[in-house]
Amino acid sequence: MKILRLTAIACVLIFNIAKAQQSNTKTDTVFFEDFNENTLDRTKWNVEITGNTVNEEQQAYVDSASTLSLVKGAAADGAKNGALLIKAIYHPGYISNENKKYDFLSGRINTQHKMEFTYGTASARMKMTGGAGLWPAFWALGNGEWPDCGEIDIMETVGDPTWFSNALHGPKYFGNTPLTYRYFFPKGTDVSQWHVYSVDWSANSLVFKVDGIVTYSVTRAKVEHYGRYAFDNAKFIILNFALGGGYPNGVNRIKEPYFGISRSTVDIIKAGQAKVLVDWVLVTKKAN
Repeated sequence: MKILRLTAIACVLIFNIAKAQQSNTKTDTVFFEDFNENTLDRTKWNVEITGNTVNEEQQAYVDSASTLSLVKGAAADGAKNGALLIKAIYHPGYISNENKKYDFLSGRINTQHKMEFTYGTASARMKMTGGAGLWPAFWALGNGEWPDCGEIDIMETVGDPTWFSNALHGPKYFGNTPLTYRYFFPKGTDVSQWHVYSVDWSANSLVFKVDGIVTYSVTRAKVEHYGRYAFDNAKFIILNFALGGGYPNGVNRIKEPYFGISRSTVDIIKAGQAKVLVDWVLVTKKAN
């Protein structure tokens, strides 16, 4: 993969992240997306459309400006150069190409076959709405059969705004994986505010952080206690906004009006207030 030297704006971002992490390591940019154009750059991102919905999620993913858009100014809510907006929509009776019925629409994008990397630091600056059953995520996935391909969950939240989780999935450690951790924000801080979520990934460990603060660390030896270390292969980035499903239900135990989604959250979605904003995504490696 060709590694591009830092652009001026990426240098500023890297400097700020490095300062927060108290690190003087020089880095090269592998990938940088500032979401500052008028439309999503399809040379960098694939927009996913629902096939077979997994995890008993309640949304259909669609390629629509109603669920995926780039916003600026007040709509970007503090993202200076604009932001990606992923918005959940109430759309009762939507029928997918697979002839399945959904009452909610949302968005999911990835960099598969367009940007894939092995080792390095992946970061995103994000903010999102709280509400039981809202399940946004920033993660990385390998090619091939899951879970053998390896999955790195850099940030997931299922509606309680006071915490988010990190997790790893691979052969013999998947689903309700033992390799997971919930990080609770300090009082007065939550997922509805801007934060930088990141992972430092190497051949021997994965170190998760928020705003430069380590939240969870996993070594190769710890992973291999459960199964093969599935983190030596290339991964691509995914940003998505799921609704309901197994993980939210496992936390909130809600079954009605939708599996894993509370009635108050349905009201938030109907009001058009269920949103995920992404200011930027950055992947770096140590400079040679």
